[in-house]
Amino acid sequence: MKIKKILVSQPKPTAAKDPYFELAEKNNIKIDFRPFIQVEGVSAKDFRAQKVNIIDHTAVIFTSRTAIDHFFRITEELRLTVPDEMKYFCISEATAHYLQKYIVYRKRKIFHSTGRFPDLVDVLKKHKEEKFLVPLSDIHKQEIPDLMVKHKLVHTNAIFYRTVSSDLSDINEIDYDILVFFSPSGITSLFQNFPDFQQKDIKIASFGPATAQAVIDAGLRLDIQAPMPQAPSMTMALEQFIKTHNKASK
Repeated sequence: MKIKKILVSQPKPTAAKDPYFELAEKNNIKIDFRPFIQVEGVSAKDFRAQKVNIIDHTAVIFTSRTAIDHFFRITEELRLTVPDEMKYFCISEATAHYLQKYIVYRKRKIFHSTGRFPDLVDVLKKHKEEKFLVPLSDIHKQEIPDLMVKHKLVHTNAIFYRTVSSDLSDINEIDYDILVFFSPSGITSLFQNFPDFQQKDIKIASFGPATAQAVIDAGLRLDIQAPMPQAPSMTMALEQFIKTHNKASK
């Protein structure tokens, strides 16, 4: 059977010339988008239970825009005034600029890196006197706290938001040739929403080693994996697979 329909477990891209749209047009296939997971902020009550005092810290580390949103949401719910002297260390320049949504950018001490946490740590090491607060999701890369400990940076990890499964009850059955996943949480959501799911002829595509391992651990067959040397992006991996599969299906 040729590949005709793909479900991507992420929001629909907003750019008109997104690679997924080009993939669909070039290969005459239908691609649907549906997030399998969503982010929920922890309540002020649950945050207080962590016994973290935001004002005790002199700097905040932001690894995403989501972290920024929930940091300022919590401070507002707790009626905290963040001191003007607070320093902000961001994973990337784009993340740093997003701070303008909440603060007067030019009046604050803001630092950013290249988009990689190890590179951000190099920046943090130049400010070892700071007490860092790290807003995180309940599901996060262990690399972040591990590197903070390794380089003896005084810090507090705090959960500001959670990753939860989306409600997919409106989908009666998974009538797709390929399912595309980007996180282990997506696989968890698949079985929470469809406990009787059987893969059969459905192909599973995964991005990143952690997601690939989650597919295998769930007893599923992993058919498409990215990034790979010959396919650094998911759309490239999908296109290569589709061309080979559909040619063989003629």
